[in-house]
Amino acid sequence: MTKKTKPHYVNNKEFLQAMIEWNERCAIAKDKGESNPPITNYIGECFLKIANHLSYRPNFINYTYREEMISDGIENCLQYVHNFNPEKSNNPFAYFTQIIYYAFLRRIQKEKKQSHVKNKIIENMNVDMFLTQEVNGEVSNNPYTEYLQKNYLPDEDVYKPKKKKDKPKGLELFYDEDTTEEGDINENSTDN
Repeated sequence: MTKKTKPHYVNNKEFLQAMIEWNERCAIAKDKGESNPPITNYIGECFLKIANHLSYRPNFINYTYREEMISDGIENCLQYVHNFNPEKSNNPFAYFTQIIYYAFLRRIQKEKKQSHVKNKIIENMNVDMFLTQEVNGEVSNNPYTEYLQKNYLPDEDVYKPKKKKDKPKGLELFYDEDTTEEGDINENSTDN
């Protein structure tokens, strides 16, 4: 039995050739003092295929904002397409896959941060107009707010903000915490 190989969704040799041709056109435009030409449709299709297929990996598939991840990946490829140097690398597929991969990770972090902010807002909702509602002249607790506070909030924070360390400035650089203050009596002092 022979093992069937799936055809690659992006042909790396053709992709490399397209990148070489595009880089040559960019060099000509630079010599003329013009801006870089737009990428070809084939290169754009390759970016789209790489981003779509990468989004089907198990670590990315279940996110509700997968389309935003794909958009971010393609945007980053377009931003950094001019950095690909065919003289240094003959694998544009790997280069742009890495760009898209890290764009996905950045989007996930952004979404986690937004989710954290939203959860903190819900957790701290104690405004009277949200907590109470008036039904037939009687004031009662708002069931929607109670539901959100009891059922929606995760058990622990999904996003943990980074704590910034206070760097010493000026004279604080030379200040030693173990030194005694001026009013203290030093036991080793010889003065009586």
